[in-house]
Amino acid sequence: MKYAIVDIETSGGSWQRDRITEIAIYIHNGNGITNEFKSLVNPEAPIPYYITRLTGITNEMVAKAPKFYEIAREVVLLTEGCVFVAHNAPFDYRFVQAEFKRLGYDYHRDVLCTVRLSRRVFPGYRSYSLGNICDGLGIEIESRHRAAGDALATAKLFEKILSETKGDFRAYINPTKSKF
Repeated sequence: MKYAIVDIETSGGSWQRDRITEIAIYIHNGNGITNEFKSLVNPEAPIPYYITRLTGITNEMVAKAPKFYEIAREVVLLTEGCVFVAHNAPFDYRFVQAEFKRLGYDYHRDVLCTVRLSRRVFPGYRSYSLGNICDGLGIEIESRHRAAGDALATAKLFEKILSETKGDFRAYINPTKSKF
């Protein structure tokens, strides 16, 4: 089984209104990372100041970045046949689906949430935020609140989950057509 470990940064918290500003995808074959894709994305709308403070992504940084439609084909091809894995997967998956919907395309992948899995595999944490669970498990996050840094930390968390469960977590994969 192949997994597309995804993290995005956005211009806000509403998948209906806001847009992706950065995306990172690490393809994992169950043993390790085999491919990757990282890109800033021009959201075609201003990035609010509070988002820039959180992510460090400025309007100037995305001004000449590709628009989502320019990277959409690569995202489709890279994630084809993969389970979409993310920390708080409903957030990332909805945003990616919304970007494709704006292009007239229905994007569907089976989905696996590392927050949900972490609660099951590593019980007892007061918070399962990416920063907290990674800190508790000794996973270093480089470039926090940037897509590549958070996606790589999620990949390391995923590997710990794989090791702990011996890959037996199929019951936690949401089928393609499921809604969050």
